[in-house]
Amino acid sequence: MNREDNLDLLEIIKRKAVQIFSEEDLERKIRSGKKLTIKLGADPSRPDLHIGHSVVLRVLKQFQDMGHEVVFVVGDFTGMIGDPSGKSKTRPALSFEETRKSAETYLEQATKILDKDKTKIRFNSEWLSKMNFNDVINLTSKYTVARIMERDDFKNRFENNLPLSMHELLYPLMQGYDSVALNADIEIGGTDQTFNLLVGRELQKDYGQEQQVVMTFPLLVGLDGKEKMSKSLDNYIGLTDSAFVKFEKSMKIPDEVLRQYFELATDLKNSEIDEIMSKDIRDAHMRFAKELIKMYDDINEYEMAKEKYMSIAKGEIPDNIEEIKIEENEINICDLLVKIGFALSKSEAKRNILGNGIKINGKQVNDTNEIIRLDKDLVVQFGKNRFKKVSKN
Repeated sequence: MNREDNLDLLEIIKRKAVQIFSEEDLERKIRSGKKLTIKLGADPSRPDLHIGHSVVLRVLKQFQDMGHEVVFVVGDFTGMIGDPSGKSKTRPALSFEETRKSAETYLEQATKILDKDKTKIRFNSEWLSKMNFNDVINLTSKYTVARIMERDDFKNRFENNLPLSMHELLYPLMQGYDSVALNADIEIGGTDQTFNLLVGRELQKDYGQEQQVVMTFPLLVGLDGKEKMSKSLDNYIGLTDSAFVKFEKSMKIPDEVLRQYFELATDLKNSEIDEIMSKDIRDAHMRFAKELIKMYDDINEYEMAKEKYMSIAKGEIPDNIEEIKIEENEINICDLLVKIGFALSKSEAKRNILGNGIKINGKQVNDTNEIIRLDKDLVVQFGKNRFKKVSKN
């Protein structure tokens, strides 16, 4: 990749960043021609990745394309503490085995973006588990309690008499020490990690290293347009979602945040985004879906996903839906929904029905006690886009 292309990529990276500590240091490091070590720390307690995570992962990929070395630090040791960032209570600790298992899933998904052959994987247990108590005392001597308590979540919990354990206060120091162990040149992360990343920058100075550049990136808002994207809030687009689900969810992105999605979750230049957003907003949603499918799936699946979405939007039942055969001649509607996987329990099935979410052969089901007869094939619909054909075995 030539110098001009590198500069274009750097501009895209800088466009996405919220803060850079410092931009002058970043420019100097890039111009040095040195192969830089770019660090990203990963919390293995949340192994299911969505496009919100892709913001920093795609920045890493751009640094890879520029010829720099990306080090993906899996916090298997710090995961046994649990990152307290933004939490109002102590997080439950994970076992070492749990952190390693989650890390495997995380890495499998992350390499949908990163070049697997160019990604260096490190576990921070490599250095943290070898520290003796003298090493820990030395590490804690680098930071004062007053500075640690500047962190908003620690400060708020302390002032509101909420539990704040000593081991949580060590978390920023342990994460910061990762940068010392790797002698990182640049560390990137979400804005919620700003304090921890800056601790790493300060610790490097204390240990006689050149300070890393810290780059923080925004947290992508979810499909509700309010909260940050999260699987627990069901407002996410998953990296492993099918092409159709990516398309369907892309159409749900609130119009007012669609530009942010383009800017943060794709590598399109501002001029391209300007052109897309200047046209019909529905077409802009479809273009975003196309970009996602191109990045994470097979672009040939885009037209099929679009066609399926459009047919469902018109109230049509798609072809090639899954067929399930059951033994019963007749069955309660709630039991049927559980049996075909549209509910985990009868109580959930009842909620789906009362929420007007269930149709059979296009007709709304309102009675949770309705008995369904299997004298002919049925098409059961849950929501707008989930269908299953049910027939007698």
